[in-house]
Amino acid sequence: MPIEDRIEINSLFDFYGPLLTEKQQDYLRLYYQQDYSLGEIADDLAVSRQAVYDNIKRSEKILKDYEQTLHLVADFQAREQELDKLASYVKEHYGQDQQLQEFIDKISLER
Repeated sequence: MPIEDRIEINSLFDFYGPLLTEKQQDYLRLYYQQDYSLGEIADDLAVSRQAVYDNIKRSEKILKDYEQTLHLVADFQAREQELDKLASYVKEHYGQDQQLQEFIDKISLER
């Protein structure tokens, strides 16, 4: 699986993971965050590899459906990009304004 896909699923899981069942969270956590293979997950949970695969694919689809409806990840990423642009602009054009820089730093730390 390409790294971009893994990053996407991990981002979706960060936002929407609590909306999944505990079982779905466990499968995704083992596969994506702890880098277990399908076989290792199947052995640990005493299920077939096919059951693991099906559960992971179903959970991925649920996460993608949440994002398609709610757009939380896309909106967050867009805000992050705009904040980065703002920070660069302030640094370039108002580099001497200490108070403005402190506001930007505070917002950046809250991310």
